[in-house]
Amino acid sequence: MSRAIHLAGIVLVLVAAFATTAVAGEIDDLRKRAERGDALAQFDLGVLYARGEAVPENQVEAAKWYRRAAEQGVARAQSALGAMYHMGKGVPKDAVLAYMWLNLAAAKLPNEPIDLLRDSIAKDMTRAQVAEAQKLARAWMEQFEKRQGAK
Repeated sequence: MSRAIHLAGIVLVLVAAFATTAVAGEIDDLRKRAERGDALAQFDLGVLYARGEAVPENQVEAAKWYRRAAEQGVARAQSALGAMYHMGKGVPKDAVLAYMWLNLAAAKLPNEPIDLLRDSIAKDMTRAQVAEAQKLARAWMEQFEKRQGAK
């Protein structure tokens, strides 16, 4: 097992550890909150789909909900989505997008193994790919800050 795959697994385990545990009766409420745009509910729903807890395991659904939370700036969702892009779980394998999401998460969660995973992925990327991922992360951050300023 490569170091990067091992680190991606660790990141996903750590992400899951911070999610709330929901029972079947709470899933409908959680889904409604997630659909209304509640970022933490979106993250929690992503974790449940990733684990197959109280819902059938579905990595595509997990990635969908992680993406929605990640787009709202939830760092743990960003790290989970980055790990999923790295491993190709629920999304196509994409080193540039993996690096981008992990870079965004690492900026907010500096004491986590996220930066180790990002740096491990970078070792297998070209300089152009790393530059593209950094450019995407900067552009995402600029757009995010604009959206936050508009609220």
